[in-house]
Amino acid sequence: MIKVAKFGGSSVADSEQFKKVKNIVLSDPMRKFVVVSASGKRGKNENKITDLLYLCHAHIMYSVSCESVWQLIEERFITIKNELNLIYPIEEDLAKIKSELKKGISEDYLVSRGEYLTARLMAEYLGYEFIDASEVIIFDYSGKIDFDRSYEALHAVLKGNDKVVVPGFYGALPNGEIKTLTRGGSDITGAILAKLVNASLYENWTDVSGILIADPRIVSNPRQIKYITYEELRELSYMGANVLHEEAIFPVMEANIPLHILNTNNPSDEGTIIVENNEDEQITVTGIAGKRDFSVITIYKKHMSDEVGIIRKALSVMEKYNVSIEHMPSGIDSFSIVVETAQIKNAKYDIVVDIKEATNADSVKVIDDIALIATVGRNMANCPGISGRLFQTLGKNDINIRMIAQGSDEITIIIGVENKDFENSIRAIYEEFVN
Repeated sequence: MIKVAKFGGSSVADSEQFKKVKNIVLSDPMRKFVVVSASGKRGKNENKITDLLYLCHAHIMYSVSCESVWQLIEERFITIKNELNLIYPIEEDLAKIKSELKKGISEDYLVSRGEYLTARLMAEYLGYEFIDASEVIIFDYSGKIDFDRSYEALHAVLKGNDKVVVPGFYGALPNGEIKTLTRGGSDITGAILAKLVNASLYENWTDVSGILIADPRIVSNPRQIKYITYEELRELSYMGANVLHEEAIFPVMEANIPLHILNTNNPSDEGTIIVENNEDEQITVTGIAGKRDFSVITIYKKHMSDEVGIIRKALSVMEKYNVSIEHMPSGIDSFSIVVETAQIKNAKYDIVVDIKEATNADSVKVIDDIALIATVGRNMANCPGISGRLFQTLGKNDINIRMIAQGSDEITIIIGVENKDFENSIRAIYEEFVN
């Protein structure tokens, strides 16, 4: 049995957090592969190492000295080394990177050094072998992970080592050039590694004890989700539940590897397990999530249902303005295009004119200040009356529903309400289906 354990930035923020990681890793001999993020914040008023490295690069690009920022980075790493009595000569690596801080330095290379240096320290502290992610996470030139080449590279480098530390967040192009993933990409690295080694479990250690049914900033003491399917998590992640990078789901989902979200600071908490099939069949609603600030563009035209190609014409306008579509509810003589308001903010009136011209619509209207809320649960399809209960509880709370969207798989019911009703809507849905 092989476990891949990924530790986020808060889990490796300082020497005390390193000690917690060591206790967790060495408590289970199956935790053979460890992935780490760059050191995160030690306190509310501090910066993450990754943010400091991005700031360094910005200074360099504008020909501004980044000496003071670099000193903060050096101090963080050297403090961890000294407090843990490590011998790895991190000062030499820091000096080498500092000598390269000049215009033209690759942003991806510079920013990846946070994970690289953190992993070097962690490897020595655990007594594990260090493997550079650039040697085993291989991208193709289009920016996608080349799993075949990565598999070959990893197993060539392992050479019998079964306990290794790999930095997260980056890999390399075929020519060896460093390429980073999106922010939070260490989650993805862990998932890729789990797939490459055919792990039995991928553990994602962070600073929360799993996924909550609703946002604790909105709902007081929401229940924790014990089991959730990959599909449900994708829906919740897309709608703003961001405990885990949403792209981290695909590699383990494709390999049918369970993903366990755990708390480094409270390792005895049971956490949340993400599986192919939800083992708790008694749960109707798995989670509730949402986001504010959407716009609904509604196109009206008589006898629209008899016309071929009208939706394509409207969508071609959105493509022209490089606007991605969230949802498309429709009626007999109308359909709506739901987009993030920020995407159309500077071109809203041009888009309306172009859609009206392209579709010869009777009218095109835009409603702003809309919030989308997703009620997610695989078992909702087997429970008659869920939609009715949802709409009824919102009505009882004087909340006007401006839009409804539901897929044929019935895993998610999405409603649109006014921004001002966002939090009250989530609380009302939680009280109806959870409490």
